[in-house]
Amino acid sequence: MIRESLSNSYDAGATEVEITIRDRPIGSEIIIDDNGEGMDHQDLESFFDLGNSTKRGRDDGSIGYKGHGTKIFYKSERVLVNTAKGGTNLRAQMDRPWEKLNDRTMPEYEVSERSVKEGNSGTRIQITGFKSGRGFSPTSLTYNKIEHYLKWKTLAGSTAHFFVDDFHEMEITVRLGDKIDDTRDELVTNNKLEFPPEQLEPGDGKFPESRMCKHYPPREFSVEMEEGGETTVQVVGMVGGKDARNELPTYGKHSAQFGVWLAKNHIKVERLNEAISHDNEFLHFFFIANCLDIELSANREKVRNKSSPVYQAIEEELSHYLSKVASDPWFKDYLEQRRRAKLSRRAESQRSSVEEREERIGERERFSPSNEFEVVLGLERSNREGASPEIVVEDYDPESEVDALVRQGDAIYASSIHHRLTDHFNADKPLESVDKIVCWSYGDRDQLSELERHGYHGGDVSFDLDTGRLTYENGHQQNIHVVRVRDRF
Repeated sequence: MIRESLSNSYDAGATEVEITIRDRPIGSEIIIDDNGEGMDHQDLESFFDLGNSTKRGRDDGSIGYKGHGTKIFYKSERVLVNTAKGGTNLRAQMDRPWEKLNDRTMPEYEVSERSVKEGNSGTRIQITGFKSGRGFSPTSLTYNKIEHYLKWKTLAGSTAHFFVDDFHEMEITVRLGDKIDDTRDELVTNNKLEFPPEQLEPGDGKFPESRMCKHYPPREFSVEMEEGGETTVQVVGMVGGKDARNELPTYGKHSAQFGVWLAKNHIKVERLNEAISHDNEFLHFFFIANCLDIELSANREKVRNKSSPVYQAIEEELSHYLSKVASDPWFKDYLEQRRRAKLSRRAESQRSSVEEREERIGERERFSPSNEFEVVLGLERSNREGASPEIVVEDYDPESEVDALVRQGDAIYASSIHHRLTDHFNADKPLESVDKIVCWSYGDRDQLSELERHGYHGGDVSFDLDTGRLTYENGHQQNIHVVRVRDRF
């Protein structure tokens, strides 16, 4: 609704728009005030009549043209329009439009007319009891969310000012009721998308490349199509690191915002990241390519004519343009700065990790493993220090159910290696094919007692930890040697 309201005010020549949103028990109350040229009877008919638009065929930069957008207002209890144009004030009211549409009845409006002073113009639209989308509550809005939405999804984020000298600027004011957000009185912005300041050189610290940013000035291309005809594409954008991109207003998941955007009427519609070489991550790019010849879906959120010669020609032209951006020496230096910083951070992390591990070794009084890999090391160390009997790990595959083969004397034993004996049961591993369980400690002895009471995998299990034996009976008896490595030091 906000997007369509701003577009309508822009098309009416407004330089100021005020939007007020309040939460009410029957639904939201939304008021849109603008100082545009207002509406006459024909404009009102178009406003209320689905599929009728007085803007269709106009070549004056109007955004709306299908007559669908403002019908979102029908999802309400009442629509009240008060508008002045050419010395005439019209007051039009439509009651219960959503209820009537659901009853398969076309809602109608009543209009009254009076004279006003010539020169007075503008429109006030009041929507009462607006039905928000499923799962959405107006109280979840904040000024911050509204600002980011405006700049990302509506003409408040227009790139037109990069390309025209007589840019039609609007001041946009949004006021939220205290029940929605009482952190400030209002939000005031304009209808310009602006990039963060350039920073061509790396900064300091661990992420010197993160604030690097370069603008690529507006370019206009005449694009010829293979089947004849041509279209015009206007491109402007930037390349930058994460901190630079964080200065942009974003709406939704951060990684889903950047790349190459197709736009119509300088409002972003849909990404075309296929235009960027796969050798370059699209995340660093933020380019907007505007073309009036792309066709949009009814909700203006998708490009409809992707199989058309126009779309194919645009994609080809953008691929060519962005390949030049990717070969820009500055961009290559930016990527090199990222690579060096990443290697530096990795090396520092490795040093810190080694230092922390050395510190832990210095603090402990004796060898104490923290995982099954270190249990293997402990077993080998115990052999070197003369533990008996000598038990040697001949093969170790931690991904296998039976993860080790160990040698004791002349025999090879199928074994399972764990930090704690209880880990074998927690991992739900079988006992039938295991000759030995090698562990550092037994773990929770109460858990072992529970296993003796309730059984394991349908069989009976018992532990004689004094002799390091585990007995498992499930059709036949299996005697398993439990090697507690800590006892071998």
